[in-house]
Amino acid sequence: MKNKKLISLILVLLVAILAAAVWGWHQMGEITIKSPVGTIVARPLDQYTFENLKKRGGKASHLIDDGNGLFHYFSDGRRVSGTVNYAQGKFRGYVVMLHGSADLGEYFPGFGTQPVAAVLAKNGFTTYAPDFFGYGTSDKSVPDVFADRFQTYTVTLDLIASIEQNSKFKNQNAKLMIWGHSNGGQIALSVLEITGADYPTVLWNPVSESFPYNILFFTNTYADHGKWLRAALARFEALYDVEKYSTPNFYGWINAPILLQQAGADEWVPKSWSDKLNEKLKLKIENYIVYPGANHNMVPDWNAAVADTLNFFKKNE
Repeated sequence: MKNKKLISLILVLLVAILAAAVWGWHQMGEITIKSPVGTIVARPLDQYTFENLKKRGGKASHLIDDGNGLFHYFSDGRRVSGTVNYAQGKFRGYVVMLHGSADLGEYFPGFGTQPVAAVLAKNGFTTYAPDFFGYGTSDKSVPDVFADRFQTYTVTLDLIASIEQNSKFKNQNAKLMIWGHSNGGQIALSVLEITGADYPTVLWNPVSESFPYNILFFTNTYADHGKWLRAALARFEALYDVEKYSTPNFYGWINAPILLQQAGADEWVPKSWSDKLNEKLKLKIENYIVYPGANHNMVPDWNAAVADTLNFFKKNE
């Protein structure tokens, strides 16, 4: 009898330890627990496969206006800050704006989105641009580099859900749209897949190659030439199937009209990537516009690119 009670107690303790470890995955990354019954390896990043993110969907919270063009909301209980530009004149809809990669030292609220957002607001669109974790006054990013990357999806999904649940959105019978630049374009494509929604979407020079090549491609600019990231990726691939996290594998889930805009002289995102994307998504891409002499930020054709973006949103409002 005593042995049975002892075994039961051990099993209860093991379950409790495993539950606590999984709950705290975002602070610890991969978790390995050694116990009398063997080694248990938790797989916290399973929740970010595209299949599981589709099941999760977006989780709404209140959008809180902080004044001076700033706002915040919550994603899985963690604060996300961002910039908001309210529509002027005739109201046309909402645009979620997703910035590309940025070094913390150069980042500021509205980085990569504010100039376009200002034009959209003047033309009747209310824009929301999240800072993502670790940026602005958002909560800190988690230590695991891949969890941090995948949480850009959940942050965006939760922002969309929060906008759509807003009483003002419902009263206006509003349309929600998406704009993404560079890595923000990759996030936008992923969100279109996960939601399956028909959000009209504009992509500026999107990162559209398969994961993890889409991050390894940029490591030539890293101080260590990507050594640390490759080591982290090796650990990731030892546990997970990368194909379940790769955006191009789920293009068939997209049901939204898309405007694809590519700079012909982009120094970061090769035009060949967008050429391939256009071919794969030709039934969803309403128009593919190339600005031959433009750089990654669409200079010197920025005004033309913004005009094309605005016309697309107006057409699909």
